Amino acid sequence: MHGTDHNLLVLDRVGRRLAGREIVQDLRLTLDRGTVLGLLGVNGAGKSTTLAMIAGVLAPSRGAVRIDGRDLAEHPQTARTHVGYLPEQVPLYPELTVAEYLDACARLRGMAAATRRTAVAAALARLDLGAVARRLCGALSLGLRQRVGLAQALLHDPPLLVLDEPGNGLDPVQTASLRVLIRELGRERAVILSTHLLPEVTAVCDRVAILHEGRLRHDAPLGDGSALERTFLAIAAGAVAA
Repeated sequence: MHGTDHNLLVLDRVGRRLAGREIVQDLRLTLDRGTVLGLLGVNGAGKSTTLAMIAGVLAPSRGAVRIDGRDLAEHPQTARTHVGYLPEQVPLYPELTVAEYLDACARLRGMAAATRRTAVAAALARLDLGAVARRLCGALSLGLRQRVGLAQALLHDPPLLVLDEPGNGLDPVQTASLRVLIRELGRERAVILSTHLLPEVTAVCDRVAILHEGRLRHDAPLGDGSALERTFLAIAAGAVAA
């Protein structure tokens, strides 16, 4: 899918090669505010690598990632200011409390002291983490770790949220709450939700992109859930050509 630089996010023929293998190939994608994009694929499809490139954590081997018109290779600070990133493995520091960890994340983003306090308080409230603010990160359940990870991604109120399997470890009530939050966040932001679970996509996304073996095989509005399931299964089985 071709895009122009007025799009919030543009992936322009992006590829990533690792250890002699093409992890992501010729990926073209655009995204704007007000859209929740589900990035769907089986394990090993290249989803996490794609998200890491969008977040500025990995550099593409070829092509360009542009956010708000700026190429991340030339303006790497754009990822820090414009992207909130929740990786699949949340990088918490076990010796810090939840509040200390969020404050440290805000410092790393260059936020001033007064702004940090306000941002941390808002993130704790939004993710319903006030009761565990003084608990050590190392003592948190997996579900709470995911919520703290999402809180750090929201600290600086970014226009683009990149979420890699955010539902991992959540119980049914937490999962329902997360879905409501993602839909709410997607009204004013662009959100990319990576998952291998079809129900996650059908519950919160407006649009679906399917990666298979590092290539984009499908990119369309959500439409009918059963039709999406058939498409996904056909792609995973190799029945749909690149």
